[in-house]
Amino acid sequence: MQQHTLVDQAIISRHSVRAFKSTPVATQTVKDILSVASRAPSGNNIQPWNVYVVTGIKRDELIQKVCAAQSQIFAQPECAAGHQETFKYYPEQWTSPFIERRRENGWGLYGLLGIQKGEHKKMQHQHLRNYQLFDAPVGLFFTLNQTLETGSKMDISMMIQNVMIAARGRGLDTCPQAAWNPFHHIIFDVLNIPSDQELVCAIALGYADPAQPVNQLQTPRVPVEDFAVFYE
Repeated sequence: MQQHTLVDQAIISRHSVRAFKSTPVATQTVKDILSVASRAPSGNNIQPWNVYVVTGIKRDELIQKVCAAQSQIFAQPECAAGHQETFKYYPEQWTSPFIERRRENGWGLYGLLGIQKGEHKKMQHQHLRNYQLFDAPVGLFFTLNQTLETGSKMDISMMIQNVMIAARGRGLDTCPQAAWNPFHHIIFDVLNIPSDQELVCAIALGYADPAQPVNQLQTPRVPVEDFAVFYE
């Protein structure tokens, strides 16, 4: 029988939470998480990450402006042209097995929310929840200098994973979000982020609300034999 360490438990119990309690998170706790996470490796130890932490009034201002922009896109889809991410997170053309996994995840989520195929208004409402940080009291925005290359995106990705695992170790939950990336201009303006930066992703951070059905979603993982090849 496989034995799990405390680190294993933090990794296994991490999942994307989409409904948070309003319980605040102490600033020192966030600092502690970021301090631990910064032990992530990076090429030549350049430590390329920047993190912008939003709570309170600044958080509310950012949510209001980005929600307004997304609502405008719902009403006038052509407005999306003015909000483009700086790098492609997802492929333009989906192939198997990735498209099947994506659909399974999407319909698993909508199933818990009671959203049926074709219920576009409900889908839009749920999409907008991304830009409300799912009610999490803390938002983290991760950026890199634009002069850096793909390797630095790998570096910051390891740091971001550390953030989520360190949060779980403290009884907190997270939701990593690429959904914010198209609205980087609004985010940079509200948070005074230098224009030489590139937004990589956001993370909602707080305490999960176990009473919300959406948090019951547990995404499956394929077995090791499906993705690893062993040579002996």
